[in-house]
This record gives sequence, C-alpha cells and structure tokens, in this order.
Amino acid sequence: MTPERFHTLVEAYGADPRRWPQLERADALAWARAHRDQADAVLEAALELDAWLARDMVAPPSRALFEQIVESAPVAVPVQANADRTRRRRFWWSGAAFAGVGLAGAVAGAVAMSVMLAGNTLASGHGAQQELLHEVTHESSYLGTSFGGSNADWGDE
Repeated sequence: MTPERFHTLVEAYGADPRRWPQLERADALAWARAHRDQADAVLEAALELDAWLARDMVAPPSRALFEQIVESAPVAVPVQANADRTRRRRFWWSGAAFAGVGLAGAVAGAVAMSVMLAGNTLASGHGAQQELLHEVTHESSYLGTSFGGSNADWGDE
C-alpha cells in the first residue's frame, strides 16, 4: 500500500474501514498502523466530511407526491394473446421474401447462362445458324442507351 493509494481510498470511501474495498482493506489498515501520524491526519479530515454528510437527511415524499406519481404513470397495455404468433408470422414472411429474392437471382443467372451457351452453340454451327447469329449480334437498334438513342442516330456526325 502506498501513501497515495491510502489517501485515495479514504477520499473515495470515507474514514470507516468497513466501506473500503475488501481486497485492499487489510493492506490499508496495516499501512495506517505503520504510519500512524499520516493516517490520523487523513482520517481526521475524512471523519469531518463523513459527519457532515451524515447530517444531511432527505425528507420522505409526501402522500400527495406519491399519489401524483402513481396517477401520472403510464397504464400497462394488456398483451395480445396472438403477439407471439404475429411475430413468428412476420419473421416467416421476411424469410420467405429473402429466399424468393435469392431464387429469382438464381433463375435469372441460369437463364443468362443458357442464353450465352446457346449463342456459343450457334457460333460454332454452320450455314443458316451462323447467318442468324450474325444478324442478331450486329443489330444496332438494341445497342443504344437511354441517354442518346441508338448508335444509328449518330452515324452522320
């Protein structure tokens, strides 16, 4: 126990050793016995403060204040019998919506892959299939953006 720690304990918890932290109480009492003059000075100042704080009394609340507080308290709303069922139903629907979005994404990815694979199959074919692929891939009407129309509109500039 250091003198600084003893001073801190007495300032924080007062002069009564019963209020000091139990883990440090024995060390603090041993330090106080070994350094009687310093400990007495610190404990005397703390005793004055403890006595002053002990004199401060708070009057109990009046009956009128008690009744006013009780009247202003919010009224408890009865719990719905179906509250648990409603929560479970909401949770189920949110889970189902999440799963539906995931399923829609998987289907869209599968469709996109099948279209790409079908295009590769057409590219490897001969004759009419290859001619159809050339027409589809070089059609410029779908290559435009919503900002400027199709690329064909910009051809004369």
